[in-house]
Amino acid sequence: MSPITWFAIYLTIWWTVLFAVLPLGSRSFHESGVTPPPGVDPGAPVNPNLKRKFITTTWVSAVVFVLFFAIVHFHLVTLPDLPAAT
Repeated sequence: MSPITWFAIYLTIWWTVLFAVLPLGSRSFHESGVTPPPGVDPGAPVNPNLKRKFITTTWVSAVVFVLFFAIVHFHLVTLPDLPAAT
């Protein structure tokens, strides 16, 4: 596969992991008992910690990508091995 394909696969993994990591550790204004500023939804996070979540997403994605790369590179699972839908 070309490097562009590998990069696209990594980006897909990164976005998937990001949406799994975003809700972790977030507390809303309502849960914290804090009155939100005018115009802010009470369900919005008080402190979303986006920088920390982006860093976490990047290293988790790297681990998942390395596992995926190893599976493809060493032919641990090939298309004929997958069950076919009949």
